Amino acid sequence: MAVEDIPAALELSTEAGWNQTAEDWRILIQLAPETCLAIEIDGELASTTTLLCYGSWLAWLGMVLTRKKFRGQGLARRLLSETLALADQMKIETLKLDATDQGQPLYEKLGFRCEQPVERWERTATGSTGILNGRSGSLSPENLNADRESFGADRSKLLGMLVGRHGAFVAGESYALVRPGRVTSYTGPCVSADAGVAHSLIERCIRNTGTSLSWDFLKQNHNAEQIAIDLGFVPRRTLTRMVRGKELRGREDRIYALGGFEFG
Repeated sequence: MAVEDIPAALELSTEAGWNQTAEDWRILIQLAPETCLAIEIDGELASTTTLLCYGSWLAWLGMVLTRKKFRGQGLARRLLSETLALADQMKIETLKLDATDQGQPLYEKLGFRCEQPVERWERTATGSTGILNGRSGSLSPENLNADRESFGADRSKLLGMLVGRHGAFVAGESYALVRPGRVTSYTGPCVSADAGVAHSLIERCIRNTGTSLSWDFLKQNHNAEQIAIDLGFVPRRTLTRMVRGKELRGREDRIYALGGFEFG
């Protein structure tokens, strides 16, 4: 895929009801131009996959989409097979993705296994100001080191692009991001060694967002779930994090918000 495909790709994710924006697609293509793949049929973008590599340790599979009128032709499976072949050629040790119930059987056939549940919670808009005050323009080396230990791989390039566009809320080694979405704004990633600090950072995201807010977190982080309840979020969707290859787990008790189903 190339940046010229972004409008058609956005049509595809919008048709599926997903929350990604054109900017999300742009980040994926800019970070992974060789592993964002698509199939065209008669000049029309029919199916996509993306593979975002975090070094050779971990790669994230996402944006597995097929336009409705082209479904049932095996396009997604064909793209997934090609994507996995590329990952093997690059000697990626671990692949992960967040699967819907519909997609899980296909991923299992391709060698993925279940790791843990992931949940999306949402909070409706309540007249927030939308003021951007208090955001940092960058993350410190300490923030990036804490993120690497928590996530299990180096995603500093992705974080740099997200922070460069939208800023970050920072408290010591902890941080939280919030960015626009197509339907709702999105909070994440958020990494902190302290639940109280994470609570404060998510509150700051809420206060600086004038729209409804989506938040994805690992179900096993019970502190994140309690914060979501306390701040008026409600559960919307449950997905399954799946893995292929070596086990790779960071400090997941410190991950209070994910980067998104497409980013990990």
